[in-house]
Amino acid sequence: MVTAVALVGLAATLGSMFALRAGASAGAVAFAPWVGLIGFDAGVWAGVLAAGASIGLWLLVGTHEAMHFSGGQIAVRIGYLALLGAGTAAVGRRLQASERARSSVTALQSALLDATLDGICLTDRAGNILISNAPLRRLGLELGLPPEGTVPERLLAVAPRIADQERYRRRMIELAESQGESTLDEFEVVGTGRVFRGFTAPVTDARGSFAGRIWTLREVTADRELDRMRDAFVATVSHELRTPLTSISGFLEMMQDEEEGLGETGRSYLEVIRRSTDRLQQLVEDLLLIAQIEAHRVELDYATLDLAEVAQRCIDAIRPAAAERGIELEIVTDRAPAISGDRHRLTQVLDNLVSNAVKFTDDGGTVTVSIGANGDSATCTVADTGIGIPSDEQGQVFSRFFRASTATQRSIPGTGLGLAISRALVEQHGGTISLESREGEGTRVTVTLPTQRPEEGIRAVGA
Repeated sequence: MVTAVALVGLAATLGSMFALRAGASAGAVAFAPWVGLIGFDAGVWAGVLAAGASIGLWLLVGTHEAMHFSGGQIAVRIGYLALLGAGTAAVGRRLQASERARSSVTALQSALLDATLDGICLTDRAGNILISNAPLRRLGLELGLPPEGTVPERLLAVAPRIADQERYRRRMIELAESQGESTLDEFEVVGTGRVFRGFTAPVTDARGSFAGRIWTLREVTADRELDRMRDAFVATVSHELRTPLTSISGFLEMMQDEEEGLGETGRSYLEVIRRSTDRLQQLVEDLLLIAQIEAHRVELDYATLDLAEVAQRCIDAIRPAAAERGIELEIVTDRAPAISGDRHRLTQVLDNLVSNAVKFTDDGGTVTVSIGANGDSATCTVADTGIGIPSDEQGQVFSRFFRASTATQRSIPGTGLGLAISRALVEQHGGTISLESREGEGTRVTVTLPTQRPEEGIRAVGA
């Protein structure tokens, strides 16, 4: 098309020269733009031929106007136009090659994005979509998202079809207003039962300023169904185990009356049975508690209590086991405020943390429990000089059934439920729990609890 336009331009220029008798005033340079366009579009030889044709046309006009040209004048003009045609052809070829390479990269990037399972899009500062992949467009049609508007506006439009509409609306409004924060949310579509997980993260420009946001959408319906099946299985097994365990415990209590007549070997066997039964009983209780937490059926009996007193009782209970291994237990209190909480559940939390600290500390080590204040909140920190946790595993320590490699390598017994339960119970109290650890140096777990009873309920373990 460019070459065709240039040829029309050549013809029009020639006609103007004849009509206006402007061959002498315009000169051969009048054909230069068309020679350049032909060379740029059609290549070197086309540019050179266009230059030769232009000189021929110029000479034709000159003959018509009775102009006289020397051989040097003609040679200069031929060289100028030929160089122009060849030069623009070289530039055109480089630009075309660059455009083909860019188009190839763009096509590969689009194919890569379209091949992912997740829906992905990039928005500008206002939330308008700049790039989106095929899975996101497909999910948008299935969810009934409107084709126009910013991403938050489109997501808000389907709020009536989402379970827990108010929380969903609140989150979408926060996403529209926030800039510098990453978010992770799950929502369920009413009627279909489909569950989706959405992740967003800010995108910055070269100067570090907020430039937009990347959004990903993944369907996790199968994962949630698997979680429900697993929880149902755990709850069923736990209940079924409880009955025989109750019978075993009852017979163990009856055998205590005859323990003296069993002899040394019989008593050692009985002690092994007792310890194993207690361990299995604790596992069953933990599994049942996890199932209750997942089902949001854990009720708290709030009362005003002293966190230092709860911690002291936990330390006193574990002290005999720590003394057998030469582990020193310390408690430090510093004007911690009274809090509103469930004494039984908070005792479970501190029991888990202190027993973990003792279990994962080498003989002769130290475990320190510090009770203090952080603004209007009370804090409890359990620090040990134990084996620690590798840095790349610390993000999973609050997940159910997770056990650090340092524990499994040393064959230290455990179920991986203690920290998951602790986090869930702390968060139900409206508090937070965090962990810091260095492999071979020790671990530090900090619990922060508000003084007042929270209004919101529990968050799912491992969410």
